[in-house]
Amino acid sequence: MIATRVLRRNRNDDGTMAGKAPNVVDLLVYAPSHSPERRRIFEDFMALTPARTMPGVMELLPLDQIAFQSMLDTIRRNFERFGFLPIETPVMEFSDVLLTKQGGETERQVYFVQSTGTLEQGGKPEHALRFDLTVPLARYVAEHEHELNFPFRRYQIQRVYRGERAQRGRFREFYQADIDVIGKDALSIRCDAELPAVIYNVFRDLGIGPFTIWLNNRKIMRGFFEGLGITDPEKQALALREVDKLDKRGVDYVRDTLMGEGFGLSPEAARKVLDFVQIRSHGHADALAKLDALDANNATLAEGIAELRQTLDLIRAFGVPELHYAINLSIARGLDYYTGTVYETTLNDHPQIGSICSGGRYEDLASNYTKSHLPGVGISIGATRLFWQLREAKLLGAAQSTVKALVTQMDEAQMPAYLELATQLRSAGIATEVVLESGKLAKQFKYADRAGIRFVLVLGPNEIAKSVVTVKDMLKQDQFEVTRVELVKTLRVALEQAGAVRS
Repeated sequence: MIATRVLRRNRNDDGTMAGKAPNVVDLLVYAPSHSPERRRIFEDFMALTPARTMPGVMELLPLDQIAFQSMLDTIRRNFERFGFLPIETPVMEFSDVLLTKQGGETERQVYFVQSTGTLEQGGKPEHALRFDLTVPLARYVAEHEHELNFPFRRYQIQRVYRGERAQRGRFREFYQADIDVIGKDALSIRCDAELPAVIYNVFRDLGIGPFTIWLNNRKIMRGFFEGLGITDPEKQALALREVDKLDKRGVDYVRDTLMGEGFGLSPEAARKVLDFVQIRSHGHADALAKLDALDANNATLAEGIAELRQTLDLIRAFGVPELHYAINLSIARGLDYYTGTVYETTLNDHPQIGSICSGGRYEDLASNYTKSHLPGVGISIGATRLFWQLREAKLLGAAQSTVKALVTQMDEAQMPAYLELATQLRSAGIATEVVLESGKLAKQFKYADRAGIRFVLVLGPNEIAKSVVTVKDMLKQDQFEVTRVELVKTLRVALEQAGAVRS
């Protein structure tokens, strides 16, 4: 075996690998042939379960996890800034609760949950893992309807699960970050305009480059199809799903599908559809002009145009710069429960990433659980996929450790002094680690460097005698002495300056 040959070329006098302590493979190679010891080690080695994760999950090293958590914190901070309140729902729901929404592909990706006892008895799974946060929200609002204040404004940042086909950039377990406004009996169109303002603030603060919030209204699409003679709601829903694939599959695919079996549109009708759905705007005035130019030949289309026009005016009133929003009449959103305004958000310089935030208006999502009329509007950020895509595109800066200072150990007898120093820093809000195991000072500095800890503090006999601390700034590669009295102030100033530069 290769490992055997390598070991024989690079072994010490005692037969061990040069520069390494004896390990399982060393002992396998150099234990006497056919010895019980060799057999026992081999059997133990083969009995080990390989450490591995399933495809479709994102598991990060600490610094990347810090970066991901920072992204979630930015999202959460902006959700709260707009007055949204947090909730959490169980990761598992009753299967009959989850599978009531007419959601198409998503519902075919559900993970069912079954205990071994139920499985052995041949019973059907009673529970399933949630595949989004919208259906659990509908159940939550219906169940707690008489305890909530309406309009109910909630945000939710939790994991969801889908049986996606394993491939690069697709996840089976991932975080979603959602906000929704739920009304009782009615919900103002102004709420449709507020969500793009939230989206704008989130992605502005994430600092990931120029982006556009694209808007449409499904009533416009439905009214347009009515004008073409497609009045059957199911056929309209199928057509909307195909139109929604325009940016992904291209014009030819959509044209062939609309003219093919199931739709049977004439070439002229298909041309009108494609011309219609390729309408885009550039600036606020251009968006209004393009809406005004549409032939509102039926009530549904006229209502959709009026709603979208009002939404655009309110978005501008919310302070969103017009460079960051536009109409796109191909956006339909594949889920059938959307009934009005729909949104998608893309990065201008990285269109290949696709939509990084989407959502829309729904009128009766909770009708499966309550007779009350609870309309709503919401958006969702696929946080895990977004983070992965941004990292792949190198749009995320290097993450910094949450630990800001490391107190080294030079003399075990001085451990109380080291712990006192760490307590002083922690009390001032500076995250601090103490080296608790003795070792060479150079090794402790190397540890700090690899862990991304900025300040390394040395408290040796000379420092103790002078009531000072030697500080090594690993970022600037600068070393200085500071009195114990001035230590906290000095470090905080440096950290605040670094924070100001990063923002």
